[in-house]
Amino acid sequence: MPGVLNNKLFLQVFFLTVFAHVFAQPLQQKEIGKPQTFYNPDRVVGKWRGTLHVKDGLDVPFLFEIKSDQASPAIYFINGEEHFYGGQLVQVNDSIHISLDQFDNELQLSASGNTIKGFLRRQDGTGNPVAIEAVKGNAPRFALASAPPVADISGTYDIVFKNEKGTDEKAVGVFKQEGNRLSATFLRVTGDSRYLDGIVSGNQIYLSTFIGAGPGYYTGTITADKRIEGNVISARGSQPFTGLPNEEAALPDAYTLTYLKNGYTSLEASFPDMYGKQISLKDSKYKNKVVVLTITGSWCPNCIDEAGFLAPWYKKNRQRGVEIISIHYERKTDTAYARKVMSRFKERFGIEYDQVFGGLADKQHVAETLPALNSFLSFPTTLFIDKQGKVHKIHTGFNGPATGKHYDEFIKEFDAEIDTLLQ
Repeated sequence: MPGVLNNKLFLQVFFLTVFAHVFAQPLQQKEIGKPQTFYNPDRVVGKWRGTLHVKDGLDVPFLFEIKSDQASPAIYFINGEEHFYGGQLVQVNDSIHISLDQFDNELQLSASGNTIKGFLRRQDGTGNPVAIEAVKGNAPRFALASAPPVADISGTYDIVFKNEKGTDEKAVGVFKQEGNRLSATFLRVTGDSRYLDGIVSGNQIYLSTFIGAGPGYYTGTITADKRIEGNVISARGSQPFTGLPNEEAALPDAYTLTYLKNGYTSLEASFPDMYGKQISLKDSKYKNKVVVLTITGSWCPNCIDEAGFLAPWYKKNRQRGVEIISIHYERKTDTAYARKVMSRFKERFGIEYDQVFGGLADKQHVAETLPALNSFLSFPTTLFIDKQGKVHKIHTGFNGPATGKHYDEFIKEFDAEIDTLLQ
C-alpha cells in the first residue's frame, strides 16, 4: 500500500506541475476563440487614423473607429459615408486580436498610449503580413490639402484603365467634391470599387479605401480641361487610367455580357449545401417559382453589397413565389473551410435562402461547372429564371450603394424583372 500511495502522490504532483506550466504559457493565436472580456476598453475606444505599409514607398491611409456598443469593443472601417463592421476585439495579454472573418483575414495589434502597431494577415498564416500603425484621434485620412483645388471635378467621367497587357478597359468614374474633400467610385464591367475617400490638393487627387481585404489606393492629376490622369497603386505595381468628363458615360449593358450558349434555355445546377445536402433547381422547392440564382463568394466585396441587398429583399418577397440560390465559389475547396466562410456570410447578412458550394473561386472553374454559360466574367453574376425553369436574363457584376443612381437603377430593374416573371 505505501508504494501505491507514493505512486499516486507522484502522479498527482506530476500532472499538477504540467497543468500549471501549460496554463502559465501565453495564449497562442490558434487558441483564440470567442471574444474575452476587454478589461480596459477606454484605451482603444474612439476614432483612429491608420496606415498600411503595403510596400516600400507605399503607405495607404485608412480610418477606423472602435466602439464599445457590443459584448466587447468592435472595429468599424470608415470610408466616406460608410462605416463597415470588421469584427470584435479579443484581448490576449497585452495584444489585441481582431478576426476579419468576412475576408478570412485578421489583425494582430499592440496598443501603447495613443498608438497601435501590428499586422494585417491571413488567418491561416499564408502570404506576407502587412504592417499597420495607427494614431488615436479624429485626424483626416490624408494630410490637410496644402493648396486650393484647381477645379471641381464633381460628376461622371469616361474612364479608361490600361491593363497589364496594354489593352484598354472602359469604366465609369463618379466623383463628388466639396472644397478639398473628394469621394469617388469607379464602375467596371466586373463591379464597382465601392467607397473611395480622399482629397484634392491643387491639381492632385488622392483616394483610398479599406474594409479588411486588400486596400485600394488611387492618385491622379487634374489637367486644365478637367481631364484626369491617374494610377491605381498596389503591392503588385500600378495601373494607369485617364478620364474625361461625360455625364452620359456608361458601361456596356450588363444584361448582354453573359448568356446561354446556343441550344440551351435552362441551367443544370446541382451543388451541395454547407452540410452536404444536394440542392438542385429541379427540386420541388423551386417548382413553378421564379428563381434568382447568384454566383458569388464570401471574399468578394461586390458580392457583399449584393448580399446586403438580396437578404432583406428575400425576406420581404419570398411569399410572392420567389426563391434565391447563391452558388459560392471560395478560396479553398475543402468542405470544412467552405462551411466556415459560408456560415459566417449567412450569419452576417441574415441569409434565409439556400447557399450551395460550387468549388474554387476561379473563373475558369465556374465556367466548367456551369457549362451552359458562354463565359464567366465577374463575381457576382445573377441569373433570373422563370417559373418553367428557363433563364430569362443574366446580369454581370453588381453596382453597389457607393454608385448612387446606378445602384438605384439596378434595384428598379431588378424589381421590374421579378414583377414580369411573376405575371
